[in-house]
Amino acid sequence: MAAHRRPRQRPLSGTPTRTAATIALAGAASATGLHGTGHAEPQLTAGQVKARVTKLYEEAEVATEKYNGAKEQADKARERLEDLRDEAARRMEGLNSTREKLGSMAAAQYRAGGIDPAVQLALSDDPDVYLDGAAFAERMGSRQASDVARVRQQLREIERLRGAATIELSRLTSRQAELKRHKLTINGKLGEVRHLLAQLPENERAGLDAAGRTGPGSPSSASPASSASSARGLGPVSAVSPQAPSSRAAAALSYAYGKLGSPYVWGATGPDAFDCSGLTQAAYRAAGVSLPRTTYAQIGAGQHVARDQLLPGDLVFFYSGVSHVGIYVGNGQMIHAPRPGEPVRVAPLDLMPFAGATRVG
Repeated sequence: MAAHRRPRQRPLSGTPTRTAATIALAGAASATGLHGTGHAEPQLTAGQVKARVTKLYEEAEVATEKYNGAKEQADKARERLEDLRDEAARRMEGLNSTREKLGSMAAAQYRAGGIDPAVQLALSDDPDVYLDGAAFAERMGSRQASDVARVRQQLREIERLRGAATIELSRLTSRQAELKRHKLTINGKLGEVRHLLAQLPENERAGLDAAGRTGPGSPSSASPASSASSARGLGPVSAVSPQAPSSRAAAALSYAYGKLGSPYVWGATGPDAFDCSGLTQAAYRAAGVSLPRTTYAQIGAGQHVARDQLLPGDLVFFYSGVSHVGIYVGNGQMIHAPRPGEPVRVAPLDLMPFAGATRVG
């Protein structure tokens, strides 16, 4: 009987390896040729880049104000730590002086302590002198007890100062770590801004105003004369402005006008570079008014005023997080330190979302 064999079937599309390769190539072709690059980042439009840059600058400014607050706290902790250490050193000097005096008295008593007072009186060449000395020794005994009590009190006070210094050192270390975190955040966001702006043509980059956007109310839409001034980094300056309500406000405005064109440097408070709250603080410091360091604290430092009641010298704040501040100069304009790469300049209030105003002068 003949053996029956099942005929071997040939693959319809070649070998299995070739089939898998064909499928893979087809998939790659569909991912590239038919639907574009599979995992490449989408190219942002100029408008999207500008919107993202605006948001990043706002976030960087929030981080900058947090940095400023942490730095202020770190500086205070450092000052308190130095004061505590100085005070502890002074107390230690006093303690050592008292100890030396007690040691001398103890040594003198030891040398004379083995002689009975009656014998000392009998052997004395001059009893009157001895009796005077005995009375002095009694007084010294009470003074010695007082010195011992003083030593104990000084020891307790020195320990208290050392404990307080340890707490301040811990606070300073914490603030320094916080400063480092905020600095990394700021640098990261500004680095992303540089990366995004590099994607724009030069003319598009030049079109970004002090808030990272263009639009109604920005210097790019101002009059030709004010646009020329804006190109120098000074912003539009009106020839007619209302008078400042006080001499202090006038002095702060004068200082701010004198700093037009100064560079923005985050964390800077002058005299040659500023961030936004650093400029307002420096301006009012020149006028004899002490302002807190951050925008969050400055908005609560004076009398709140409505936008339609603004007067020159008022502090004007922006964004929902109150992360930016300028000094109102009148006619809907302010002087402010905008952002890295943009100098201190005059700009319209409509440049950013208005959050509130304070009168401190």
